[in-house]
Amino acid sequence: SPFNRAAEIWAPKYRQATVGAFITDKPEAEQAIDAAYGDVEQAFDYFLESVDKDRPIVLAGHSQGSLQLLRLLRERIKGRPVEKRIAAVYAVGWPISLDHDLPVLPLAACERANESGCILSWSSFADDGDPTQLLKRFRASPGFDGKPRGDTPILCVNPITGFANSTAPADDNKGTLVPSEDLTSGELVAGAVGARCDQQGILRIGDPPEMGSAVLPGRNYHVYDIPLFWRNLQDDVVTRVREWTAANS
Repeated sequence: SPFNRAAEIWAPKYRQATVGAFITDKPEAEQAIDAAYGDVEQAFDYFLESVDKDRPIVLAGHSQGSLQLLRLLRERIKGRPVEKRIAAVYAVGWPISLDHDLPVLPLAACERANESGCILSWSSFADDGDPTQLLKRFRASPGFDGKPRGDTPILCVNPITGFANSTAPADDNKGTLVPSEDLTSGELVAGAVGARCDQQGILRIGDPPEMGSAVLPGRNYHVYDIPLFWRNLQDDVVTRVREWTAANS
């Protein structure tokens, strides 16, 4: 929903791999992830055939969706005319290595709040949260260049400031979407959560308000990566599309 002010939403239905596919090395896991990507790629091709050829594109995903978007960037967009149409990529909730992933992608990390044609990514934890499980899997998996990611830094673009490796107080958060207990509605609360990128590239969010039952072990706010910064993200995507339009008009 925070993307709907920028343009119409195209959301693919795809056969998502279950969480088990990301915690095992069995070949069936890769098959499941490949099947999911195949659906996403077909949906993207249909999308390109259906919209105006000069229309700017925002790619947005979360968690597994971000992984599929990053593969789409490498295999379907990089080096092709459509690359110039990408106004922004929001690959949220999936760690991107600055050394072994980002250089293989066709776009750089966002360095300014009003920059277009760049990538944003973050993974949210409370200040006392423990990202050990995320980092363990990150270190053990190969990067997009085929080399082990190891302890390389992770891309962290602060969703409040709009650029990497920055800090913002809660007062600068224009609105966190706090869900109701039954998840049928939500309240937009300004000033609820600040954000800072730590040395590892984890987004630290202080001591957040009560968000519901989906907080993961280790005070991992993965499920809430987008709702925590809902209003700022809404403004961010409008700004980046506007900048892309101005540069390409």
